[in-house]
Amino acid sequence: MALQVGDKIPHFSAIDTNGNVFDNDSIVGKKSHVIYFYPKDDTRVCTEQACSFRDQYEDFKALGAEVIGVSSDSVKSHQKFVKQYRLPFILLSDSDKKLRRLFGVPNDLLGLIPGRVTYVVDKNGLIQLVFNSMSGKIHIKNALEILKRM
Repeated sequence: MALQVGDKIPHFSAIDTNGNVFDNDSIVGKKSHVIYFYPKDDTRVCTEQACSFRDQYEDFKALGAEVIGVSSDSVKSHQKFVKQYRLPFILLSDSDKKLRRLFGVPNDLLGLIPGRVTYVVDKNGLIQLVFNSMSGKIHIKNALEILKRM
């Protein structure tokens, strides 16, 4: 079942870009966050989306929010992606697709490509936005609008 606005974000952990275990307990209750699921590192739309988050990362930080990207790519792939595009935020490796299932992130309409869904979570761990669109850049605009209203 897909997570929806008003749901409490479930507890999860995954390996981050540095090979460390990231546990969402480290931010729930402390700060708002944006978790965005994307299909694949270093593809056109995913790179545009990541670079848009990068370019507006200071806006997210100014609103007290952390940005977390999630895909099924390996830690090694994430490391290359982060270095090549100077991404300042956390990327999590979901190689077993456990997080996708936990959040209920669907595949695209044909079922071939992993979905692109953004969740804005308030400081208390309640989901304030679920945005599902294969268009990458619009996720950033929608997430910032919600954060500004929180």
